[in-house]
Amino acid sequence: MRNVSKNIPKYTGKHTGNKFNLTTTKIRRIRKTRRIRKTRRIRKIRRIRKTRRMNSESIFQKNHPKQPIIMLFPDEYKHVGVTKSFCPDTEEPIYFLTDYLITEKGSPQTDGCEYAVYYVRKNGEGLLRKVESLETIASGEEVVKYDRELNIKDRTLLIETAEKLCTGKVNTVIFTGMDKHVTFVHAPDLASILDLEILDVAPPYPSWLSLVVRRLEASGIFGDLQVRFTEKVIDLRRFEGKNTVFPCSASGLEGKCLDSDVLTENGHLLVGCEISKTLFEMRFPELEYSFINICPFKSEIVVPSKSFITRCCRSENSGLVNISGFDGAVVHWGASEYQVAEAIRKLVNRLRKNE
Repeated sequence: MRNVSKNIPKYTGKHTGNKFNLTTTKIRRIRKTRRIRKTRRIRKIRRIRKTRRMNSESIFQKNHPKQPIIMLFPDEYKHVGVTKSFCPDTEEPIYFLTDYLITEKGSPQTDGCEYAVYYVRKNGEGLLRKVESLETIASGEEVVKYDRELNIKDRTLLIETAEKLCTGKVNTVIFTGMDKHVTFVHAPDLASILDLEILDVAPPYPSWLSLVVRRLEASGIFGDLQVRFTEKVIDLRRFEGKNTVFPCSASGLEGKCLDSDVLTENGHLLVGCEISKTLFEMRFPELEYSFINICPFKSEIVVPSKSFITRCCRSENSGLVNISGFDGAVVHWGASEYQVAEAIRKLVNRLRKNE
């Protein structure tokens, strides 16, 4: 077989002779093409950086200049990324869950740190995504970091704390959780917290429902609901007297009780609900009496003033209700903590849907 390789001229590194003129020209052409491509890439990068700087204006002031600034509080801290080295002009990829980015850098003026908070626009698939743009939410003097670790799952706590710190130029507060995760609240709005009323009667003090709700609240079980509780507890001691009849002796109220006393005279005042009224009439059908209804469904004194949680001794009345024009939740007189928590969560879900 003929060896054709002998007929192919080999490049010796010398540029003399016609054999190598074409090779030299080709190399020069390749180098020129590479320089052109490199120049184009540099220009493209500069255009991207310029676009990102333009997009770094406030997303609220640029895109909605005539609208008031609204509160921004990520639903989950898993959507918040933190970095000390990220540069807004780079093309570094970002984790797919990151919708917000907090940057931290040293500040020579204050010997502390300066922060910026960005909204991240990204595309692509997989764990790491390409950043399209970073839109500034707040930066510099607009941002402060709270110096204590908090339960960052307690949305009400963070909104109330941020609202106190947002004075002067400050409109954004960064929080660190006890698990070292980080989130932020921008333009905190106390009106975003849902007010619920604990509607109950006492004694004993504190009222049973107030005690249960406050204990649940302290456990953090309502942290994600962004709610705040107030109490409207009707003090039944104002009705105490020798002719007053209460349903149960466990209340400790001064007077007579349906479960322990025998009545023989007319003119008693019964303070109770429909079941108390029925029992009174079954036990003492011949007696005349007056009646104050403390059932939240029919009472003139136990009346909600806002969305509420209350209790009733009739289990069939449990659930979501509307009393006096206010949506509320009713639990049985002897409901468990779990049932109270579940009722409040269902109520909040309904109220949020109606917002």
